Amino acid sequence: MPAVTVQQGPRSVELKRELIGKITDAFVETYGIPAETVMVFIEETPADSFGVAGKLAIDK
Repeated sequence: MPAVTVQQGPRSVELKRELIGKITDAFVETYGIPAETVMVFIEETPADSFGVAGKLAIDK
């Protein structure tokens, strides 16, 4: 059973649904496995709790 963890800043529920669907589809197509066997976890970190290019993400 594949398990994928995505670490990201906060996104809307609609975008998370779309992402999970596309990741699942990629495993189904590539590995030829049932969608029911693919697990996707989304870990969200607030934009004031991570940085990119030396700056807090919230400051971009």
